[in-house]
Amino acid sequence: MAFVLRRCVLSVQRRLSLLAFVAGCCVAGPSLQAPAHAQQLPARPHLLAAANTGTADGVTLQDLTPRPHSQVALLNATDGPAGEGQPFRFAITPERRALLNTIRYAEGTWARGENLGYRIMFGGGLMPHLERHPDRVVYAGGYASAAAGAYQFMPFTWARASRSLQLPGFGPDVQDQAAIFLIQLRGALPLADQGAFTPELAARLAPEWASFPTLAGRSFYGQPVKRYGALKAFYERNLAELRAIAGVAPSVAEVPSCEPVDSLRCRLERLDRLGPRQLAQGR
Repeated sequence: MAFVLRRCVLSVQRRLSLLAFVAGCCVAGPSLQAPAHAQQLPARPHLLAAANTGTADGVTLQDLTPRPHSQVALLNATDGPAGEGQPFRFAITPERRALLNTIRYAEGTWARGENLGYRIMFGGGLMPHLERHPDRVVYAGGYASAAAGAYQFMPFTWARASRSLQLPGFGPDVQDQAAIFLIQLRGALPLADQGAFTPELAARLAPEWASFPTLAGRSFYGQPVKRYGALKAFYERNLAELRAIAGVAPSVAEVPSCEPVDSLRCRLERLDRLGPRQLAQGR
């Protein structure tokens, strides 16, 4: 019996020694390292309003959060296919995005800039999905319309744009592309790229979006229209926000010099800038 107990004690001691050895290796031994390929994780895909296409070094959690489409724009981008054999796509610059957002504001689909606006149908209802244009007539406010989406596309207008650009589905990206396509058809894209919301730009788009005013300040179709001043203020504020997100420094307007230079008014202004002390010193 004593012999059996002794063997049990020895067995327990050996196990304790083994556990102590293993613990010592874990504490004092070399630390385990992940393989080299596991330490360099690929950057998580995300949308950036500034279109910074550099490395993902220093990316914060906020950068990894996808922005709503109303804040997504590209710097120094060009129109054209995304790759060989790919369909044509318009670049969305801050200037173009600001105009797209202004159209949404005028059409009542701004929705505080959220992507929910891409699902709005005429009358304020929401589409159940974005697989295709709903092509459904809605009666509201004494009007009947099948307009849908962020830019209130009519079915035949959408069919033309989606066919020309080979657009799949009815999601936010393709709606943006179709809207720029319509802006180009109206000959307004060069004006839009100048970064100024002028009466001429609004008038060019008035036949496409009834909420935009003509040069006379009325709707092209006799429907409710947004005031030009309200649209211009929204556009300028939105463009400033987009440029700030993209890291574009605001341009400083130069103060025009007095003309004509030899006029009496310009001479008096130069004298005022000199001041009495400089005049007394003959400067």
